[in-house]
Amino acid sequence: MVFNSFSFFLFLGIVFTLYWFVFKKSLKAQNILILVASYFFYGCWDWRFLSLILLSTTVDYFVGFQIHNTDNKVLRKRWLWASVLFNVGLLGFFKYYNFFVDSWADLSASLGYTIKSTWTLSVILPVGISFYTFQTMSYSFDIYYKRLEPTKDFLSFAAFVSFFPQLVAGPIERASNLLPQITNKRVFKRIQIIDGMKLILWGLFKKIAIADALAPMVDDIFLNYVSYPASTLILGIVFFSFQIYCDFSGYSDIAIGTAKLFGVELMTNFKFPYFSRGIGEFWRRWHISLSTWFRDYLYIPLGGSRVNLIKSVRNVFIIFLVSGFWHGANWTFIFWGAFHALAFIPVFLLGTNTAFKNTDIGQNSVLPSIKELGQVLFTFLFISFSWIFFRADSISDAFQYIGRLFTNLSFANYTHPLGYRLVDYFILLGIFILYEYRIRKMPRSPFNFKNRVVRFVSYAVVILGILLFYDDGIDRSFIYFQF
Repeated sequence: MVFNSFSFFLFLGIVFTLYWFVFKKSLKAQNILILVASYFFYGCWDWRFLSLILLSTTVDYFVGFQIHNTDNKVLRKRWLWASVLFNVGLLGFFKYYNFFVDSWADLSASLGYTIKSTWTLSVILPVGISFYTFQTMSYSFDIYYKRLEPTKDFLSFAAFVSFFPQLVAGPIERASNLLPQITNKRVFKRIQIIDGMKLILWGLFKKIAIADALAPMVDDIFLNYVSYPASTLILGIVFFSFQIYCDFSGYSDIAIGTAKLFGVELMTNFKFPYFSRGIGEFWRRWHISLSTWFRDYLYIPLGGSRVNLIKSVRNVFIIFLVSGFWHGANWTFIFWGAFHALAFIPVFLLGTNTAFKNTDIGQNSVLPSIKELGQVLFTFLFISFSWIFFRADSISDAFQYIGRLFTNLSFANYTHPLGYRLVDYFILLGIFILYEYRIRKMPRSPFNFKNRVVRFVSYAVVILGILLFYDDGIDRSFIYFQF
């Protein structure tokens, strides 16, 4: 069951009605409904993996009490490590076991030792496992750092872990933010419900009208890159940049909007990252829930920037490598993380990584300055170039793709695989960029224009875009489901 399906909205309507009009007077009944609905939602993918969520929930619920109930620093740390090793072990087994086995075999072969057979497993990757394991670990960390006291209500804790709007692709919520909202009574707020519906609509537009519309061209270009000239390969890079952004941020918008329907506020996961004026600003705006998770639970415990220069650089490199590896069991993701680390470290050493921390593009004017436009364009080109490693099937494919950018410099008109006009996509992206620039400072939702005519036109364009580009014949799953 995916967000951009009719079955999801039927499911959402039923749960919403029961939640506010049948169980409104009972917080416990609402939390039980959330838990049952969340397990049903996840079970629609594969009910067998519900046991993993329940197991992770039970372990961290128990560990939380053990950490809280002792003042012995050694024991507290041991229990914290028990949570970390269990969750990372669970994630490692299902996501990385075959990767390590195959990598070991390849390394041995390169050294002249051939391993005749390797014991790999035919294991399906449980959808969302990278997200909910990190979420349950945040509970143990927050108790360890005394930011939170453990809850005695197992049902509420289980609802926190499995909260269906953000269960399979985030945002990765902190226990200190989401759990209190689960354990305390929620109030029906009309404005919150309306804002949630607006966010859902905007997320659907980004997913259906842009990400899904660009997907066939991106797939075709990256699959057949040896047959295309540099002009087409550049097109593939740019289109993938918008595809992955609109796909993932679209999911986040729908998740945050859906949570609002139930009186819950999730953290912001994207803040218009393609308007960033440098690599440091980009990483403060892209997948915020993951980057801040690594910052708070890995980078700072390692010493952050409070240690000597060599260790500080080491810590930065670790964060980016782990972030890359988190995305998938492929050397392409590790290389992608290292690529960003090498770009970020000079900025870090110069102390400019926090530049633009408290400002926005076009902060005091309607239009950005020429300098800002140059900074944004350069940052976008760098980020887009790095996506080659993220999207390619292998390191070899990535470098061959890059090689053809500089060796096959011919130009040729690209034909859409389904025969659609390419100019329509450029117009669509142009409108999208201008609209995002306009709404980047807009409070609460992307449709809160004061002028009713502008607001009506915005709704009409977005709904029309969804209807025009909706294609029931394509794979409508979200890219980050694979992570």
